[in-house]
Amino acid sequence: MTTDSTATVFGTEQIRRARMAVAAVFTVHGAVTGSFATRVPWIQDHASVSAGQLGLALAFPAIGASLSMPLASRVSHRFGARTALRGLLALWTLALVLPSLAPNLLTLCAALFLYGASAGMSDVAMNALGVEVENRLDKSIMSGLHGMWSVGALLGSAAGTVAAHLGTDARLHHVVAALALTVLGLAACQGVLDLRSEPDEEPPPRFSLPPRSALVIGAVGFCAVFAEGASLDWSAVYLKDVLGGSAGVAAASTTAFALTMAVARIAGDRVVDRFGAVRTVRSGGVLATLGGLLVVLAPNVPLALCGFGLLGLGVAVVVPLAFAAAGRAGDNPSRAIAGVATITYTSGLVAPSAIGTLAEATSLLVSFGLVTVLAFGLVLGAGVLRAGDRTVAGAGARTAPVKSPAEG
Repeated sequence: MTTDSTATVFGTEQIRRARMAVAAVFTVHGAVTGSFATRVPWIQDHASVSAGQLGLALAFPAIGASLSMPLASRVSHRFGARTALRGLLALWTLALVLPSLAPNLLTLCAALFLYGASAGMSDVAMNALGVEVENRLDKSIMSGLHGMWSVGALLGSAAGTVAAHLGTDARLHHVVAALALTVLGLAACQGVLDLRSEPDEEPPPRFSLPPRSALVIGAVGFCAVFAEGASLDWSAVYLKDVLGGSAGVAAASTTAFALTMAVARIAGDRVVDRFGAVRTVRSGGVLATLGGLLVVLAPNVPLALCGFGLLGLGVAVVVPLAFAAAGRAGDNPSRAIAGVATITYTSGLVAPSAIGTLAEATSLLVSFGLVTVLAFGLVLGAGVLRAGDRTVAGAGARTAPVKSPAEG
């Protein structure tokens, strides 16, 4: 697709509408995750699985996502970006129903595998379209899009909390939520860019290894997601067991961390446009490292809470910028984004168990020492995100837009 035809087909107003549409898609995607997370205890009881068995089952979403992500570019190539996103997002919203229907461990693992597979493919498709809109607007929007995902997750979890408090059967709750989110998702998809492949283009392979650029960029994302996952899953335990905080304060730390992440991501685009991706991530790495040190050295709960807040603030925009950099790093944005997404999903899978294993062998202090070291890795590795830096790539985005997943 040439620059002139791109300008003709997609005017400024259409691009702006596409930005709002993609933001709505991110919100719907996040709401599914929030809706599921709040009903995990009900699902555990319904399937009659132990804590250990539940931990095993909860690994399957990441496995399903990692295996399915490379297929997203092929689906977009075959059907076009808008139709592909519409179908993949609908699969994801409807897959919300599956885990609550599982009567035992085997069916729960299978349900969560399909749940994760649909999540991963829709994730790649919407991030690729987000990068495409960002390129054509010539300003950063990826951090805000991921902020809208966090808003959706918070809204979904709030609704799930109410449903759980009322004692609503999770099957009924998830059927109603899935139908509502499917309708909202399909409506949102109407406004995204309808990008299509040229008739003579070769389809991307069904499965392929991520390009080298994605591996390097993904390593930075790995550090950020590891710190995020460790803080979300272990901050409450740390405050309670290490510093003797109350159960209420400890539980509130998780919500506070999630809110910090959401606010930082929504505000992050202005920071990125002003300072560029590299300087933003490097500065975030400094904040996250200081936060990790404060957690490890804090003698009381308030200081540790401040440390977790700095960790959340520091890593908040890294993954959105990693996706943006991947989308500009090669000839096939969706393949690169899928590679980065696979690495970050793996980090999210590994982090909670790695922290627990290390804590059992040593202590939680040592575990968060590891988090601090990985946070410092953001300072050292920020330069690899230069491909996604608006101060570098922005000037050329209008004259040489990258191909979308549907464009091959």
